[in-house]
Amino acid sequence: MTDLGRRHLLASVTTLAALTLLPSAARSATQRPPVVATRHGRVRGRWLDGIATFRGIRYGADTSSRRFMPPGPPSPWRGIADALEQGPTAPQAGAQAAATSEDCLFLNVWTPGCDERARRPVMVYIHGGAYSSGSCGDPLCDGARLAAQGDVVVVTLNHRLNALGYLSLGRFPGSAFPDSGNAGQLDLVLALQWVRDNIARFGGDLERVTVFGQSGGGAKIATLMAMPTAAGLFHRVATMSGQQVTASGPLNAMHRAHVFLDAIKVAPDRLDELRSMPLERLLAGLEAIDPVIGKGRLYFGPVLDERTLTRHPFYPDAPPQSAGLPMIIGNTRDETRSLIGRGDPTVFDLGWDALPERIAHELRVDIEPRFVVEQYRRLYPAYSPSDVFFAATTAARSWRGAVIELEARAAQGAPTYAYQLDFGSPVDDGRWGAFHTLDIPLVFRNLDRAGSLTGTAASARHVSDAMSGAFVAFARDGVPRVPGGPAWDRYDLSRRATLVFDHPPQLVDDPRGAERRLFAKVPFIQQGT
Repeated sequence: MTDLGRRHLLASVTTLAALTLLPSAARSATQRPPVVATRHGRVRGRWLDGIATFRGIRYGADTSSRRFMPPGPPSPWRGIADALEQGPTAPQAGAQAAATSEDCLFLNVWTPGCDERARRPVMVYIHGGAYSSGSCGDPLCDGARLAAQGDVVVVTLNHRLNALGYLSLGRFPGSAFPDSGNAGQLDLVLALQWVRDNIARFGGDLERVTVFGQSGGGAKIATLMAMPTAAGLFHRVATMSGQQVTASGPLNAMHRAHVFLDAIKVAPDRLDELRSMPLERLLAGLEAIDPVIGKGRLYFGPVLDERTLTRHPFYPDAPPQSAGLPMIIGNTRDETRSLIGRGDPTVFDLGWDALPERIAHELRVDIEPRFVVEQYRRLYPAYSPSDVFFAATTAARSWRGAVIELEARAAQGAPTYAYQLDFGSPVDDGRWGAFHTLDIPLVFRNLDRAGSLTGTAASARHVSDAMSGAFVAFARDGVPRVPGGPAWDRYDLSRRATLVFDHPPQLVDDPRGAERRLFAKVPFIQQGT
């Protein structure tokens, strides 16, 4: 992926006006800065291109004094607090220290106006990065254009990640941190409580709150759907390439905690040392090899702790508490072209002889790899070895969780809609296809922002209009409608209707059905479980 970052800059040369329907920036310059009274104090934002923009609103107290504990609300303040700059990102491996802090419970709001009578749909985005990295400050999830195009209120937020948010210490004797394995999820609950208590003052409808997220963000949302403390805080759900079928079991989570404590040289009977330990030492422990998966950094994620989480998110069935919520579940067709190909470009040059052994390490299900290769060669005679590699790994490990969730929701009779992104990036002569994360700038209409690899051609704009429009319609009344496109039917087990986003979009029954059936014969185990 040597020139992926360079070439997208060439693909992004277009004017902002060609992409958006934003109001006049000149008109914004004459308006007084917007000020909103939240329950904890007043905040001042700014008008940018006709959108009232608030960055860095505090929704929780500094977590440095509450390490591995549930978050606390912010202390009320007097006067007006400026909400003009992005709040700090949660500490994470490889991040710049100046941009991160344990004081990270901040959110951003974009709204066309702060009149409480407007009652606009609210769209709360939870960022990806598994449970270990990421930030709502990514330019690709800037909410200004989505707010303007859809006449909606957009919220993005940061929360605790990795060990600070998901290190399970509750089973150690005498532990004072019984909720540490799900502290990051409890941050999300606190943020959604802030939305419930305050979003009407930003022009939002507190009875029409949609949570949507990509990758790890989608997985966090699937987990929230099974958390009793999150019940009633949102009314629609959309997950983009992010599933959480099962959480980490408490014994595996404790095994990982032992490895982490060994790495930072803290004995299990001295957990109180963690309260004041330098942050850098804690972050160093993230590099330990995961003892359950057997490779890679330590996995952190939600834990079946019988406190915050008392059941797996989508096992043995879809969570009953969320059965009435409309849900979109989507994936990209070529997830692993970036998930694997970014870190190992040699997989683009595989030969047939090496393919079975290489694919065996990446399928994440126990199936004969030579059989898988034979079936793909039969299904897609024109595929190259690398095409087979990416298709099979996407279907077995990235798409499989989505299929399980769709089937569970269909069996429940819950209103559910499936999508597949087929539109591919034009970068590097199309090498990356419809890769993992490509749908973020399409939904947010940020095709020309730093990091976007969609290009800005008419085809990309049309796909963006379709995806963004459908998500906005879903936020408005719970039914996704593609502007000028086909009707988006619910997913059921008889048809498996799926909206395929391409140029043009189309509704397809059971796309890649043969691939789905191929991997349905073997059990699926969530990574990290």
